[in-house]
Amino acid sequence: MARKSKSNLSEMYLEENKDQIYENALAEIQSFELPLGTTLRSVYDDQPNAHQKFMEKLDACIRNHDREIEKMCNFHHQGFVDAITELLKVRADAEKLKVQVTDTNRRLQDAGKEVIAQTEEIIRCRVQQRNITTVVEKLQLCLPVLEMYSKLKEQMSVKRYYSALKTMEQLENLYLPRVSQYRFCQIMMENLPKLREEIKEISMSDLKDFLESIRKHSDRIGETAMKQAQQQKTFSTALQKQNNVSYGRNMHLGRNRILESKNEITLKRTFEDEDEHDEEVLTAQDLVDFSPVYRCLHIYSVLGDGEIFENYYRKQRRKQARLVLQPQSSMHETVEGYRRYFSQIVGFFVVEDHILHVTQGLVTRTYTDELWNMALSKIIAVLRTHSSYCSDPDLVLELKNLIVVFADTLQGYGFPVNRLFDLLFEIRDQYNETLLKKWSGLFRDIFEADNYSPIPVANEEEYRIVISKFPFQDPELDKQSFPKKLPMSQSVPQIYMQVKEFIYASLKFSESLHRSSTEIDDMLRKSTNLLLTRTLSSCLQNLIKKPHIGLTELVQIIINTTHLEQACKYLEDFISNITNISQLTVHTARLYGLSTFKDARHAAEGEIYTKLNQKIDEFIQIADYDWTMSESDGRASGYLMDLINFLRSTFQVFTHLPGKVAQTACMSACQHLSMSLMQMLLDSELKQISMGAIQQFNLDVIQCELFASSEPVPGFQGDTLQLAFIDLRQLLDLFMVWDWSTYLADYGQATSKYLRVNPSTALTLLEKVHRGMKDSSKKNNIFAQFRKNDRDKQKLIETVVKQLRSLVNGMSQHT
Repeated sequence: MARKSKSNLSEMYLEENKDQIYENALAEIQSFELPLGTTLRSVYDDQPNAHQKFMEKLDACIRNHDREIEKMCNFHHQGFVDAITELLKVRADAEKLKVQVTDTNRRLQDAGKEVIAQTEEIIRCRVQQRNITTVVEKLQLCLPVLEMYSKLKEQMSVKRYYSALKTMEQLENLYLPRVSQYRFCQIMMENLPKLREEIKEISMSDLKDFLESIRKHSDRIGETAMKQAQQQKTFSTALQKQNNVSYGRNMHLGRNRILESKNEITLKRTFEDEDEHDEEVLTAQDLVDFSPVYRCLHIYSVLGDGEIFENYYRKQRRKQARLVLQPQSSMHETVEGYRRYFSQIVGFFVVEDHILHVTQGLVTRTYTDELWNMALSKIIAVLRTHSSYCSDPDLVLELKNLIVVFADTLQGYGFPVNRLFDLLFEIRDQYNETLLKKWSGLFRDIFEADNYSPIPVANEEEYRIVISKFPFQDPELDKQSFPKKLPMSQSVPQIYMQVKEFIYASLKFSESLHRSSTEIDDMLRKSTNLLLTRTLSSCLQNLIKKPHIGLTELVQIIINTTHLEQACKYLEDFISNITNISQLTVHTARLYGLSTFKDARHAAEGEIYTKLNQKIDEFIQIADYDWTMSESDGRASGYLMDLINFLRSTFQVFTHLPGKVAQTACMSACQHLSMSLMQMLLDSELKQISMGAIQQFNLDVIQCELFASSEPVPGFQGDTLQLAFIDLRQLLDLFMVWDWSTYLADYGQATSKYLRVNPSTALTLLEKVHRGMKDSSKKNNIFAQFRKNDRDKQKLIETVVKQLRSLVNGMSQHT
């Protein structure tokens, strides 16, 4: 039962659910919501007989609706009938109203035709008015554009390109966008880039003309700038000197000049020459129009191509710098060549400095410094090369002055110039070399023109003229009355004056080098030392070696060098007075003139000895001995007497020489004469000598000994000078006395009478005498060999020869 009741309950539940589903489906169908496929599918997807049941439900729903419609029609039917009745009553009135309305409309249409015509005219006028207003408005927009474009054309025609670019910018950004729909605006827009390019080309052309102009005017710009710098320096120097003068009128005048200089912005007067006229100082702006470069810079900056313009400008200026720095091949020949070269360089950098200060970014300090460093290296190389060709010290000095002005000018514009002053020290050495060459010629000319005799002075005036040129002091000579002679020759004061002139010339180069007085003093002393130790010394040495310089001249040269040596201290005082540097300063160099003149004096002394010996040789060469004479002439040979007279007169000239020099010369001459006579006896070409020739030779040696004992030069002690002939004297005594037994017995002993006779010398002469004896005997008596005395003498000679040979051999073995 329970199970049955449960199944009944579930069936009832299912039945109720189906009824609910059908109700929902009918509600959806009545709501006219489409599509209905889902709703109908839900109905047909149920039980197999669901369609029948749904149709039943649908029919029941339709019947319900029909009943409701019928009820509603019944409720409103009477009102509908009443409305139809009223409508029929109104039909007649409507017809009447229709006729009236039609008539009224006809009359209204007739009356409105004129209004319509006037209205259409008004509308047409209103359209025209609106169009005119529109045109005016558009023209008001276009007119500024046209005016600006016309202004642009006018600016282009008068070459106001920067303003034209500003006008283009206004057209593009402000005016043309307002009327961009019009065709003429499009044409303008298309023309503007072309106009910009045209402006760029024109401005670039102007820039090229500007670059060409400054290239042509660089030398004049530089010349003007250098002139200003030189005037400023001259003015400053004059002002400094003026400040050093004493108070009073000079001080008052100096203050007036200072006040006048303060009122001048730029110097407009030159101080080089007193008769130079006033002239206006020109600046770079006066000589060159810089507006093209300003204009071109502005134009390219506005166009956004400022960097391109800067690069182009710098590239072109670098090219011009290389051209300016390239000198002419003949620049070193004249100072004008150097001046033109420096003027062009100064002009170039003055322009660059001007551009640097009046423009922003076109050139920078870094760029100008880099360009200057490049130029400075080239300038130094060029000056080193070309200055080396200069052989004229005046030209080198003018070059130095130009370099100083050049350096001062560029230093005034902020360019570093220390390397130029370092270069001047190199050129200073070269200047000194050219001075040394010039003074070498001057010294040679002085020596050539000198008569090498003491300077005669007839009166006090002539004496003062000489001592004004040369610091000579001799109290003994001052006591003598006029006329008198100064010991030195004319070349001494001339040489002294030329040395002072050299110091002045060397000082000229040292000026304006921004160096201290100590450095200048050191430079002067070094250059003077070079003059003395190299140039003057060389000239003296060459003079001494010249063939035409005789003994008298050599004696005078020794005297001259002695006085020049004594004058060196006055040269040192002269340099100290110029530089205001005391000689007591630690770093002060000393002059080496003492050694120079000592060396020259020693060379002259040696040359005196040489020339004396040469003169002796000349007399010896004319000796004409008859080596076969049987007996002497009883008097000395003529050549020897002439030689002795020559020596005697020569040694009299030596009175002004230092004692040792004269003594040495006399001793040297006597020794050389002795050696020459000895060599004459021992000459290998002389095969035989007679005893008569030995006697004649002995007479000549006696004259030499008499000359030596006559003290031709004072100062010899005892018979010192006679010892020069001791070898000859002992040798001749040996043969004259024929004292061979004593010689052979005492040989090698310190007390030997013939200690100075060498066995080989005695052997050589004995053999010649032996041969002479043989030849003489043959000539006098054909039977001489049979005489007993002659045979004994021959045997004695042969015995002595053997003993001498044994001595000579013993000496050689011992050696």
